[in-house]
Amino acid sequence: MAGARQHEGTSLVLASSMCVGLLFGGLAIGVAVGGMMPLPYGPGAAIQHYVRDQPVALRIIAVAAFGSSAPLAIYAAAASARLRRLGAPAAAATIALTGGTLAAGALGLTGLLGWTLSRPEISGDGALVQALYVLSFLVGGPAHIVALGLLVAGIAVPGVLPRSLSRVGLAIAGVAELAIPVLVWPPLGPILPVARVAALVWLVVAGARLPLAGDDSTAGT
Repeated sequence: MAGARQHEGTSLVLASSMCVGLLFGGLAIGVAVGGMMPLPYGPGAAIQHYVRDQPVALRIIAVAAFGSSAPLAIYAAAASARLRRLGAPAAAATIALTGGTLAAGALGLTGLLGWTLSRPEISGDGALVQALYVLSFLVGGPAHIVALGLLVAGIAVPGVLPRSLSRVGLAIAGVAELAIPVLVWPPLGPILPVARVAALVWLVVAGARLPLAGDDSTAGT
């Protein structure tokens, strides 16, 4: 019984760490192989040049993003179930599950779009490359980060975490929702990586601090 509780307590940390490791590890390797990816709202020629000349780097990043979606989905399901057992409001657990599912789906889709872009029969069509590249950015950028903010908010709101950690989570969730104005004003783009990194790191910490069902620990410390 104790072993089962210990496994349950470490599953969130393991899932979130796997997500972070795959996503950022794949990105780091891809950048090392092919350099920085061009901005989606930059010159179209730069995008087409990158997609045509760096298919290996693009595929590495795409596969890593797709792979990271599975542990994120597991985290969302496990965190939602844990919140329900802790007596959190049903709305909070549902928001966490919905946000995490959407965030994981967005990561998976952006990975598949990136993999498609790496195919040689696609990279020769300039208009198609531009469209898929921008779509991949929208799905893996604003869409993923807004949904990630919902996952963070759903876990932070119920009061089952230490107050300081909950407050940081709510602040991060608020920043994540600022990904929406990026669609209107692209210069706000730096918000995206800041919100992504902060949210994913917070999920790792929250996974370690979220009490197990039946714990006597308090969240008010």
